Parts: sequence; C-alpha cells; structure tokens
Amino acid sequence: MQRLWLIFAQTVTIAIALLFVVTTLKPEWLPQHQSIIALREAPTANDEASRAPGSYRDAARAALPAVVHIYTTQEIKTQRHPLFDDPIFRHFFGDRPEGQPQRNSGLGSGVIVSANGYILTNFHVVDAADDIQVSLNDGRTFKAKVIGSDPESDLAILQIKADKLPSITFGQMDNLQVGDVVLAIGNPFGVGQTVTMGIVSALGRSHLGINTFENFIQTDAAINPGNSGGALVDTHGNLVGINTAIYSRTGGSLGIGFAIPVSSIKSIMEQIIQNGTVTRGWIGVEAQEITAELAESFGLPDTEGALIAGVVRGSPADSAGIRPGDVLLAVNASPVKDPQVMLDLIAALKPDERAAFRLRRDKTIFEAQVKIGKRPAIRKDSERE
Repeated sequence: MQRLWLIFAQTVTIAIALLFVVTTLKPEWLPQHQSIIALREAPTANDEASRAPGSYRDAARAALPAVVHIYTTQEIKTQRHPLFDDPIFRHFFGDRPEGQPQRNSGLGSGVIVSANGYILTNFHVVDAADDIQVSLNDGRTFKAKVIGSDPESDLAILQIKADKLPSITFGQMDNLQVGDVVLAIGNPFGVGQTVTMGIVSALGRSHLGINTFENFIQTDAAINPGNSGGALVDTHGNLVGINTAIYSRTGGSLGIGFAIPVSSIKSIMEQIIQNGTVTRGWIGVEAQEITAELAESFGLPDTEGALIAGVVRGSPADSAGIRPGDVLLAVNASPVKDPQVMLDLIAALKPDERAAFRLRRDKTIFEAQVKIGKRPAIRKDSERE
C-alpha cells in the first residue's frame, strides 16, 4: 500500500511540473477559455498590421521628447500708499508695514533645438520673468537663462545646463502645403504634455497685428493657453513651426491658431545664439497701404506699392531724398505689394549696404540709392495665448 501511495505521489508531482513548464513556455498548447459569446478582437499591439493607417504615433514619439514645459515667475513690486507717510494718518492709524512683493506665475512650452541645451520658445512666454524653470519630458527640471530674444518676431532662446538632450528635427517649409496634417504639442493650461491634430489651413498669414514681422502658418489643431512656444510638427515628427497665437473670443481654441514657420525661425535663431539679438535693415519711413480711394485721390494707376506717409528726419530715407507722398514700388528689383512686404524686404537688408529703391512721385518713376541703417530695437507688449 505504501508503495502504491509513493507511485501516485511521484506521478502527481511530475504532472504538475509538466503543466507548469507547458503553461510557462507553450501556453498555446493548452485549451483556451471559451467566451460566452463569439467576439472578434483586433490584433495585439505587437502586430504590425494593428497600426492604423491614420495613426500619427510615430510622429508623436519622435517629437514629444524634444518639447518641454516652461514655468516662469515674475516679482511684482507694490508701491506704498502716500497716506502711510502722512503724520496725521499715522497718528490715528499707526504705522503700516511695507507691502509684501507679489509673484506672478506663467506657463508655456518650448522646443529643444540642440543636444547641448538650447531651447526655442516665444518671447512673450519669458518676457520680464525673474525665474524660468524648464521641465523635460523625462521629469527632470532645470533652471534656464535667456540667451537672447527678438520681440518683433516673438522668439526667444533659452539655455539649460544639460547635454545629450533629445533635439527636434527641423522640417522643410517647401514640403508643407495647405491641407497637410500637422500636430501641435505643448502644455495647455498646465495639464501636461498634450498632442492635438489638425491641418494646415493657410500659409503666409500676415496683417494680423500680432507681430511686427508676420508670416504665419494657420492651423485648426487645438492650441490653448500654455501651448505658446510649443512645436507644430508634420506627420514625420519634424518641426515646421512654433505655436504662437490664437484667434479666440473666449480664451479657448476656436480652430484658428498661428505658428511661426521654420523658414523664418532659422536665421533669427542663429543670430540670437551668436549675437544675443537680431539685426535688421531700416530706412526710417512710415508706410501706408494704398486703398482704391487713396489711389484715386493721388491719381495712381493701381493700388500696388506702399505709400510713404512719413520720413524720419536725418534717416537713410531722408538722406536719399525720399519724401512723404512717394510710392515705393520695388526694393532691389523685388516688387513691393504693400507695407508688410516693404517692411520684410528692408529688414532683410544688411546695415551699411546700398540698395536701389524704385519710387513713383506724381507721374514720374525714379530710382534712389539708399544706404541702409540698423533697425532700432522695439519692445512689443501684446496679448497672446
């Protein structure tokens, strides 16, 4: 009897061991649990066929590590009320302590553009900040300093003390067309890193009154407060723009967002990193758009060009003989369609070089050689998301 019990125990032990091995190494050999009803299930995530053709996971995975959160604080100094210094007031109410300084907090986003810590963001995100903290996608936080900024294009460059950082890949604007899918990545409302999807609604948007120099990508990807300075990327995860502003009557996204294109960003970024600022050409004129009414009033054949409404005394334009009432038609043979185009063409010129300006005065067209000056620094204060 004892021998039979020993054989039974050994058989059970071997069977349990075999079941363990099969369950661990070859579970498909075992009979599967049958569902109450027959269900059709999608393939597992490891199956390449499970990747839907409309998924942008690869683009998000490529760009997300390079997008950072930016937290700023600004100390607001409170003024002591004059009544506190009045002897009669102090006699009845006593001395009042000095007001404690208040701190204003802000948030935004940024994009790592180099592995050694350079971060691209909007100027209005870090404007007047006393302290800037940058939080990376991996959870690390660094104190950042402003290398330089350009208020007129609303761009700024920060740097943190870190290396081997994941940097964004710059895309090509020539490949971007209206209707292309784009992803907006940032930190809206401080909820954390968020990806939204939309299309390119328009290219070359200007005359919006947001920046001095405007050449925006318009998109309907949801952009909200906190997205400023974040990345607008294509379906490959390449950077095509920096999210900057929205059109909104409520403060939330209405499907009209604007981003600064990489074609404008590259030269500005390089100048800021190298010199801490951006140098642009300037001739010292104030221009006005030519409407149909103005064209008729001045006897102009069309509305092309920019009407010179004012000339700064002693400026390069004044020295070249340009007068109010002249119409600027071209700069170095590049046609001037309106004041915005004129501003861009002149800004692209280098100070101290000479340029040919074609103008119309009354019914006469003439050319003036203008020695380009350096555009004065202008600080812009405007509201954005």
